[in-house]
Amino acid sequence: MNAYLHRSEDRGHVKMAWLDTKHSFSFGSWHNPKYMGVSALRVINDDKIDAHKGFGTHPHDNMEILTCVLDGTISHKDSMGNAGGISAGEWQLMSAGTGVQHSEVNDGDTPVHLLQIWIHPDIRNAEPTYQQIKLDPKDQPNQWHLIAGPNDNAPMHIRQQAEVKTAVLEQGLSLDIKATQVLNYIHVIRGEILIGEHVVKAGDALLFSEDAKIVANEESQFIWFDLPKQ
Repeated sequence: MNAYLHRSEDRGHVKMAWLDTKHSFSFGSWHNPKYMGVSALRVINDDKIDAHKGFGTHPHDNMEILTCVLDGTISHKDSMGNAGGISAGEWQLMSAGTGVQHSEVNDGDTPVHLLQIWIHPDIRNAEPTYQQIKLDPKDQPNQWHLIAGPNDNAPMHIRQQAEVKTAVLEQGLSLDIKATQVLNYIHVIRGEILIGEHVVKAGDALLFSEDAKIVANEESQFIWFDLPKQ
């Protein structure tokens, strides 16, 4: 199997007074020309945000911004008029389009753990939109759950010919990967999986371009980015 393993320890690690974050790809103060994204996938930030802290109001444009909350609740407010919490097991997709301002703050008394994912759109300067769903793969393990995609069957619509799927897989069980696009990027949130001869652990990711099978060496949670070649 021809594949590239992106190890967790190769991610950028930035620790601030209230934020402990790991960057799969170059972001902010951490830059590595080897890690500038894969196809349309530009950012995977693994953020831990202290209680009563967060990101103040700031702008985005022409980016599909997907947030996956793993622990706690993050409070969101934006210039489109959306305001509320995104809790563990929920997903938010903000299509920034021509431009939007938003804030993300942990109003709770315990840390929030989330993934923030940025995907380049294939349509620029569209009207900004906001979508949010509850879909916790732990509730229905051992199967793929489509989170976002370009077609009407997706729970959230993304402006890119890409699909984002997630799963929790119990130890010893397997899932097939049958791509609809060209590139597969599997990011492991927790646990350890086997794809071909590659052992992929928490924080690792594997990039490959063929159908494959995932076997769980232990109970694991992961995200599959089904990406176009660019």
